[in-house]
Amino acid sequence: MDNGNAGTASKTAKLRVFRGDASGGKLEPYEVETYPGMVVLDAIHDIQAKQEPTMAVRWNCKAGRCGSCSAEINGKPRLMCMTRMSHYAEGEPITVTPMRAFPIIRDLVTDVSHNFEMAKKIPPFTPRPRDADGTWRMKQEDIDRIQEFRKCIECFLCQDVCHVIRDHRKDTFAGPRFLIQLATLDMHPLDTLDRRELVKDEFGIGYCNITRCCTEVCPEGIRITDNGIIPLKERVADQYFDPIRWIASKVSGEEKKPKAKLRVLPPDPRPTDVPAGGKDRR
Repeated sequence: MDNGNAGTASKTAKLRVFRGDASGGKLEPYEVETYPGMVVLDAIHDIQAKQEPTMAVRWNCKAGRCGSCSAEINGKPRLMCMTRMSHYAEGEPITVTPMRAFPIIRDLVTDVSHNFEMAKKIPPFTPRPRDADGTWRMKQEDIDRIQEFRKCIECFLCQDVCHVIRDHRKDTFAGPRFLIQLATLDMHPLDTLDRRELVKDEFGIGYCNITRCCTEVCPEGIRITDNGIIPLKERVADQYFDPIRWIASKVSGEEKKPKAKLRVLPPDPRPTDVPAGGKDRR
């Protein structure tokens, strides 16, 4: 709708934003004045400044680099700072809710600490010794293959959209973000550890049914499924489910990497009687 005189007409947008905490909540209606280039995070900040100073939202860089402002906008996981208001039809209500896969803390803020705990379990990069002249030499094509994965900003939108994490096996399935991290390590030409057994048994790659939802929501355009998860699945299958490959490795005396072990996690310092982020909203 337009406000004011014809010469200084401004447009407004209607938003419905989730307000609440782990005990419950509801969508509250708001109306904000828009301007060219405005993004959804701007609208949330406008609501904070002028209407609801207690509204909770996590953000940092406002440039699509930090991955902090992840939310679900009209049901799709997106970065609020990279979603323009003009993306939606004029007059169409814009619904903003927290990421559904994680326990809610308050309003648009969720507890994503599960992801950090999962990251601690992954055996770190373990390079071979340097060459005689003190350097490492690698083929450029090997570096190019994993460079794409290093663009990840850990917004966890891929984790949020994954139906395995949302509905089934949050604790036994690493999820797209960490399968990509494992693929990066497995494909690295200098790494000396074999993590395939962990990928199969501890990180649950078999639960992924390659629907490519994670690829669709990645703000960095990483081809998570095609370039990371599927090749990793193939490597696991070659090792554990291909009898011909197994026999060939025995006959050829193929040199094997030492098997990686799951990292031992330090005890959680938080009190056991206080939930980390309230109840799970799944």
